[in-house]
Amino acid sequence: MKDVIRIGNSKFWTDNGILYCEFKRGEFNYNLETEEIEVFVKVIDKLCKGKPMPFLIDLRDAQGVLTRESASLLANSPILNKLRISEAYVINSMRVRLVITSYKRIYEPATPFVVFDNIESAKEYCLQAKNDFYKNN
Repeated sequence: MKDVIRIGNSKFWTDNGILYCEFKRGEFNYNLETEEIEVFVKVIDKLCKGKPMPFLIDLRDAQGVLTRESASLLANSPILNKLRISEAYVINSMRVRLVITSYKRIYEPATPFVVFDNIESAKEYCLQAKNDFYKNN
């Protein structure tokens, strides 16, 4: 694991052609604003170096919500749309599962995604998604 970038309670890195995003704690009533999403997009763009990758998003113990504007920016970013092959979410709460499924249904239904309760299954999914993408492109 190299080139780890930390932003507050968030951490981003790549390993074996997978982009890892880890979000920890935060405040329960924390709103993730567009300014923070813009920083995340720049970091992801830097780490991916223009190469599409599956995203493994670790939301275990994450708190807070996306605002409507930040969800829209995250879903419609031309940079992310070029880089996202698939998304694997790792969670440990029903509340976060509901947030993810609502976000995907309302804002970003195009990118394939799966929700997992363990990191190893999420990694396997990402590796398979990467292999399938590059085999067909």
